[in-house]
Amino acid sequence: MAEKMQMPSGMGGLVRYFDDYKSKIEFKPIIVIVMIIVAIILEIILHRMGNGWFGLQ
Repeated sequence: MAEKMQMPSGMGGLVRYFDDYKSKIEFKPIIVIVMIIVAIILEIILHRMGNGWFGLQ
């Protein structure tokens, strides 16, 4: 039977990307939440009233 090999433990295959790259564009979490809420509201408005606005009735 083959002998067991010991490999270096490292980080278990996890890659830490934040060490390598720093984005020039950053948003605060509250801004992202507000943008998502606005997009949801806009989608609801377009779903309810968009057919009349674009003549698709």
